[in-house]
Amino acid sequence: MQYQWLEWARKLQAIARNGLTYSQNPFEIERLQQVQEVASQILATYTDAGFEEIQYLYKQDAGYATPKVDVRGVVFHQNRLLLVQERLDGGWTLPGGWADVGDSPSAATEREVFEESGYKTRATRLLALYDRSNSRHGHPPHPNHIYKVFFLCTLVDGAPATSIETEAVGWFSKEECASLRLSEGRTTHSQIARLFELNLSETLEADFD
Repeated sequence: MQYQWLEWARKLQAIARNGLTYSQNPFEIERLQQVQEVASQILATYTDAGFEEIQYLYKQDAGYATPKVDVRGVVFHQNRLLLVQERLDGGWTLPGGWADVGDSPSAATEREVFEESGYKTRATRLLALYDRSNSRHGHPPHPNHIYKVFFLCTLVDGAPATSIETEAVGWFSKEECASLRLSEGRTTHSQIARLFELNLSETLEADFD
């Protein structure tokens, strides 16, 4: 498995956090906090994030450890795919982001597409549900375990508009997508190629894992 150290660190963090959620024994709490610190040290050693940053990241998520959900809108118009350019790393990606509490998956996707691209859409079909940590998807390592949800969205109206997170909006053919530099933490070339295939087929079921 790619990044085996990352899988071990995530599991240690989850074990520690789940134990801290339910434990009332002060000695057990201390041991679990030590486990959490070791996991954070592993992540800090093998990623660009610092120890304090990772500790802060995990402390924001209280309660039982579960995967985070990243939603992505897949919008086609005249066989061209809507992509946005991230300000953070300059790479192109499908518009999307973290699902907010209170949003349904489709509503979260529609909101993210509008906020990042300026286009209003309607989610119509689930194309894929991927585990970001699965090595076949080619994402760089991330401290969190993340599920990525891709919804096919129908264009309703709107005009291209950038946001605090995006610096450009564009429509690209399958061939053009293949030559773009992507924000690979968010979207990969293999995923985009597969989404073109799923969009063109009425018989293919949603991808998963």
